[in-house]
Amino acid sequence: MFGNKIKDFAFSAVMVSMLSASVFGYSDKASAAPELKSSSETAILVDGDTGKILYDKKAEQVLPPASMSKMMTEYLVNEAIKNGKIKWDQKTAISTYAHKISQNRSLSNVPLRSDYKYNVKELYEAMAIYSANGASIALAELVAGSEEKFVKMMNDKAREMGIKDARFVNCTGLNNNDLQGFDSVGSKTDENKMSAKSVGILAYKLITDYPEVLDTASIPTKWFRPDTDDKILMKNWNWMLPDLVYGYKGMDGLKTGTTDSAGYAFAATAKRGDTRLISVLMKSDSYKGRFDETKKLLNYGFDNYTKETLLPKGYQLKKQKTLPVIQGKDKEVGVKTKEPVTMLVKNGEKENYKPVLVIDKKHLDKDGKLKAPLKKGETIGHIELKYTGKEKDQGYLQNDGSGKGQASVVTTKAVEKANWFVMSMRGTGNFFGGVWNSAIDTVKGWF
Repeated sequence: MFGNKIKDFAFSAVMVSMLSASVFGYSDKASAAPELKSSSETAILVDGDTGKILYDKKAEQVLPPASMSKMMTEYLVNEAIKNGKIKWDQKTAISTYAHKISQNRSLSNVPLRSDYKYNVKELYEAMAIYSANGASIALAELVAGSEEKFVKMMNDKAREMGIKDARFVNCTGLNNNDLQGFDSVGSKTDENKMSAKSVGILAYKLITDYPEVLDTASIPTKWFRPDTDDKILMKNWNWMLPDLVYGYKGMDGLKTGTTDSAGYAFAATAKRGDTRLISVLMKSDSYKGRFDETKKLLNYGFDNYTKETLLPKGYQLKKQKTLPVIQGKDKEVGVKTKEPVTMLVKNGEKENYKPVLVIDKKHLDKDGKLKAPLKKGETIGHIELKYTGKEKDQGYLQNDGSGKGQASVVTTKAVEKANWFVMSMRGTGNFFGGVWNSAIDTVKGWF
């Protein structure tokens, strides 16, 4: 947009084993990728499917995101639709606040009428395609009753997403100074703040939870209120959409942003084949520059990374095909992966990953041992892949044990809990076995 101005790793058992060559089946020699340098103040590039970070430049530095803030407004509108709170065809009146802001054409806007009710879909499209600020305010007021209450929802949702550095003061990304005295949160010159990494998390959550947002974000041009005297041709501010000025193959979103303090910012996503990338850059030096830098980031990802299946479904660690079980009728249980692990891997780096078996704490006793009862197919933990190569492992947007870059581990059979008699007999056996071994050691000492 030309925008505003025209896992949890609390586990008790970890077991490691190298994947066999037959699993990886990879012998290509690594080829050095060119070093990536971005001229933007901050930048990040991630795998859109797993959140794996491929490039990071000061991505935790907090800056104004400008209209990239509207991705949170989009998220909350889609959530309200999903929860049945509002409907796409529902109509809403335009408040004095939304009306006045919408009349300012030096900002990104479609002028709204105070004597007309607009449906949610057309307001949403104006916000997502044309970054219309008045439309954003109208949607926020519909969802929460007021922008002030909506801003609280934005901040609460950010915390829920694991975004800790974000602070929203309005639903648009404008500086409060542009709100014509209607600002209700923060100071008169306050502005939303978050880091490129946090914008990346927001973008990732938005397209993961509501992939249909890309249907709107990828529209290059659309008429607002066609066949009326109020019609306006909305041209998408994401000029990297394939049909626009700096068209880029596979580009289908997501949100630009511009203010005096934010400079030129852009959260982009593109898909080629089965690979989706998300890039975020903040404080680029020019309008065109943000698109040039985004192209550089995306080209780096598509050219140097390949989607690989590192673990197949049903994979068993060579030395941990079975695990010991205490308090069960059986003393061990087989385990295997529930699903495959597929992720973007830098070319030539596939062999530099080790599988690590992590057992969920709830399945362990106080001594860290797997305990019965267990159901067949019960998830007892996961296998994650640890990078062992020489390059720095950037990790994921969120290392929260959410299943990205790892596979659930399930049991191959049920193990019922042993009754008191079996347990007592085992205890007796262990006692007499200990006595016998002690006696043998004593006898040996006589000779």
